[in-house]
Amino acid sequence: MFRRATLFVLDNSILLILGAGLGLLWANLAPMSYRWLSDVNLFAVPTISVQGFAWRGFSLHYAVNHVFMAFFFALAGKEVWEALLPGGALRERRLAATPILCALGGMAGPAVIYLGLAALTGQWASLRQGWAIPCATDIAFSYLIARWIFGKTHPAVPFLLLLAIADDAFGLLILALFYPVHAVQPLWFLLSALGVGMGLLLRRSGVSNFWWYLTGPGALSWMGFVLSGIHPALGLLPIIPTMPHAPIPEKAPHWEVSRRLDTLDRFEAFWKRPVEGILGLFGFLNAGVALGAASSPTWFILIALLAGKPLGICLTSLSCTRILGLRLPDGIRFRELFVIGCAAGIGFTVALFIASVAFPEGAVQDAAKMGALASFSASGITLLAAKVLRVGIPGAGGKAN
Repeated sequence: MFRRATLFVLDNSILLILGAGLGLLWANLAPMSYRWLSDVNLFAVPTISVQGFAWRGFSLHYAVNHVFMAFFFALAGKEVWEALLPGGALRERRLAATPILCALGGMAGPAVIYLGLAALTGQWASLRQGWAIPCATDIAFSYLIARWIFGKTHPAVPFLLLLAIADDAFGLLILALFYPVHAVQPLWFLLSALGVGMGLLLRRSGVSNFWWYLTGPGALSWMGFVLSGIHPALGLLPIIPTMPHAPIPEKAPHWEVSRRLDTLDRFEAFWKRPVEGILGLFGFLNAGVALGAASSPTWFILIALLAGKPLGICLTSLSCTRILGLRLPDGIRFRELFVIGCAAGIGFTVALFIASVAFPEGAVQDAAKMGALASFSASGITLLAAKVLRVGIPGAGGKAN
């Protein structure tokens, strides 16, 4: 019984929800100790300064958000990479282009709604710089909800993953262009390129142990992201395609699971359970916002996420299929797409990050963070939409009625 309960918690990302709830509770009951724990240094290092970037040590918050979360994004990237390979759900270029374009539409919709609300209420001057906050989609929570609704095998899951990763990539580009913390140093991406080259060389040499890909190419790629000014949590993504991976047979259905023992599958098997613990820590360290901070930015961000995401994604999809001649994967109809759009309304991670740089510390920033946190409500709305539209059956492999 205990083992089954533990496996259920680990396999359904319950630790992520528990961690977020505990962080919110602790931050409101004992904010001083919560802040101390978040900021405590795991170890100190001599100050390292490279062209505006200063690195003085590893706080627990930094370690989780910038280092450990890279493994979650790497696992999410593996799902997308498999979907794009021959035999995958998004193997056709027209199928892969659709979720990427939908990501753009899913960012434009919330931004327009947020700016419209700020203008209508006479708060344009003070709140306009927060337009990018509701553009974000949280990969972890949206992926969790999609898995609950569709199961592991439905093409809606890799579709949403690709959409969410593209959303985060565009969000980081927005951060670099509109909210520079320090000057972006694109030259440091050469380190990531070197890491990719090393990974390809390892694969060509027949190296199958994934640790070689992580400790060499992975470390170089991660440092390239750090020094270039781009969020390092995405630093392992360029290395995923370099790991040896057995192709899925062309005629096999997209849900077929083989008994391969290749490098990329062993990487997933090793990190799957540890990443659940990482997600729990992530939720705990990022959900600590005072409940009394809610004000206008909170509601603007929340409305923009809940309404703008499904609206923008659905309208963009219609344009892609009817005007551009692109396709949706088999099994995704308009009602599945609407549910995907609702799930994409969970902003949380990147939304919190953008809020911290869009506004100076104070009441407005806290209110904006509350809006990002309140977007958790999109999970309930998504489950309700799935039930009303008869989309997916939790626990039944994601087969729609």
